[in-house]
Amino acid sequence: MTTTVLIAAIATALAVWLWTGPTQASTRLTHLLLPTTPLNWQAVQARLTRPSPARRADAWRTASLELCQGLCAELSAGLPPGDALTRAVAATAFPTPEAPRLLTAAARDGGEVARTLREIAPRTGGEGFHRLAACWEVSVTVGSGLSALVERVARSLRTAQAHRQDVAAQLAGPRATARMLAALPALGLLMALALGMDPFGFLLGSLPGLACLLLGLALDACGLWWTHRMAVQAET
Repeated sequence: MTTTVLIAAIATALAVWLWTGPTQASTRLTHLLLPTTPLNWQAVQARLTRPSPARRADAWRTASLELCQGLCAELSAGLPPGDALTRAVAATAFPTPEAPRLLTAAARDGGEVARTLREIAPRTGGEGFHRLAACWEVSVTVGSGLSALVERVARSLRTAQAHRQDVAAQLAGPRATARMLAALPALGLLMALALGMDPFGFLLGSLPGLACLLLGLALDACGLWWTHRMAVQAET
């Protein structure tokens, strides 16, 4: 009886784990605890609080939109491009502290602002900074109005952000359905235990049962991973 209760508890924990899915923080903590060397708790905290690539890309996209909107407002107020960029940078929340420092230095010292914009922004999520750099180069080379160019970039960034938010809202239902389907096998095992059957005796007590268990877990994990990949590709 004790063994059955223990197996039921393990199955329940597995169902909860499959339902919620492993968080990135727990995965990183597991990798950090595996080595035998002493842990650096500051490094542990830094890794646990590090945002995921998708969230980091969203943060850079938000920063690019804020910078373009602020720069457009300062230029419309009559400020020169260097001063307008400095004030816009001060009002923008960047994902990294080095980015506003480098941009402010380039704007005040007359450095290459376009090159700095390209260097601080990552390839994924920094598309707005690269577009702003192209606008800056066109304005400096041709003498075209920078405010109109930045306004076009800000408009395109707002449209792209609204599209991503709409896609994420539409994908919330399929993601929840995929997690629910992944948890159904574990719930089926619990129902079998409640009816007085012994599914774990077959799954853990024989070679065919163990093979079925491993194959089922592998297919379940592949299904969750594939659903996640499709959702990420649809959002980008």
